[in-house]
Amino acid sequence: MAQLAPVVTLAATGASIYAQSQEAARQKKNAQVQQQNAQVQQDAQQQVLAAQATQNAGERRRSLERSIASARARLAAGGVNPDQGSGAALAAGLRGAAQEAQAADDATYAARLSAGRKSLLDQDSSLTNWVRAGQGLGRAVKSLLD
Repeated sequence: MAQLAPVVTLAATGASIYAQSQEAARQKKNAQVQQQNAQVQQDAQQQVLAAQATQNAGERRRSLERSIASARARLAAGGVNPDQGSGAALAAGLRGAAQEAQAADDATYAARLSAGRKSLLDQDSSLTNWVRAGQGLGRAVKSLLD
């Protein structure tokens, strides 16, 4: 009966290692599916953010064009040349303010994109199961040698 103990221990260890390797394969597959789903969601979020950024830039450009056209019309109606002097300074100021606002929107867009990214250090726990299986095998070998 004492001679069967090492054989039973080896058989149990083999079954344990097999079960752990199967569990590791399932966990790896689940992690891959989750990663693919996260990538699809991230791509969709990036598309939405890009569309919003494009729309905001277009609205800002149209608003700037209307403001400059309105200011030029008022200056021209007042007898001032809108392309020189204070008219040019006003247009330059409006363009500068629009560029600053666009830069702020671009920074916000970049921050939103980076906030949605998954870390490259995400763990899929694939190595953990193999380490546990190795530990189980080590315990079995140790019990056989004792």
